[in-house]
Amino acid sequence: MPKISICVPTFNRVNLLSFAIESVLQQTYQDFELIVCDDGSQDSTPELMSQYIDGRIKYIRHPQNIGKSNNMRSGFDAAEGEYFMKFDDDDRLTPDFLSRTVVILEKDSSLDFVGTDHWVIDLNNFRDEEKTQKNSQRWGRTSLSAGVVDNLLEVVFVNQSFQIGATLFRHQTLQELGFMQPNWQNCEDNDLFVRLALAGKKGYYLPELLMEYRFHPEQQGINRAIRYLDDKLRYLANYKFESEKLEKIRLQRVRETQLLLGLRLIEKGETRRGRDLVLAGKSFSPAKAWTGLGLSLLPVRLRSQAFSSVRRMRG
Repeated sequence: MPKISICVPTFNRVNLLSFAIESVLQQTYQDFELIVCDDGSQDSTPELMSQYIDGRIKYIRHPQNIGKSNNMRSGFDAAEGEYFMKFDDDDRLTPDFLSRTVVILEKDSSLDFVGTDHWVIDLNNFRDEEKTQKNSQRWGRTSLSAGVVDNLLEVVFVNQSFQIGATLFRHQTLQELGFMQPNWQNCEDNDLFVRLALAGKKGYYLPELLMEYRFHPEQQGINRAIRYLDDKLRYLANYKFESEKLEKIRLQRVRETQLLLGLRLIEKGETRRGRDLVLAGKSFSPAKAWTGLGLSLLPVRLRSQAFSSVRRMRG
């Protein structure tokens, strides 16, 4: 049985998937299995996978798209290792990721997971030091000390410091929580970390750049934005925190998400639901809310251009 199971979910990323796979095969720690779970890719992913003959690689192909979290759950269900990690098909591990993280879990059986910092890379695999530093600062990792995280709920909910693709988990811990929520397309990683914290699990932060997270331009269409905001609203509605501070932050984020989702729906032409959500989130930014409600009076065919003009004016 392998010590570590590594899951790489993929969908139509054959041009980048090989980089992810090679980064696993080049690990200095070699006691692993690699599970590539394919969510019904329509490109040449099956042909690429047929070229790998390493017995440690499992290829799970779904004939049809079953959704992001469901695809990841299929990889988790197939995992046999004591430890588990998942990272995306457009990212890479540095050669020492497994060796540097597994030793921490091996030394302390009370730990449930170890998270690291990560590089920012582009489509050409170039490490951008400036963007890496800004990204680490943005998510609070530059101020996070090495070792066991005391205020875990605040770190994973407020700062969102842990990145799931840069984290090694104890498999049993994830089994206890059911891993990812089924039928989610977005925010499934945020949700998992919050559930871990609420369950009293123990996280360790290792402040080393041991994974490479790829920034690249993709079509951020309105339909994709609406799906993301819908899932974010569902994620935020899953909890009610005992801490007055955290609950205040949660409710503020609910109102912000309601407002942003409502504006997108108005822009698309789903006027009634859009207006209801904008009114529900109005207190987050009254100016944005009233602007959106005003634009909702325009004919649908003119709204996209009008919303784009407002965004340009606001910079």
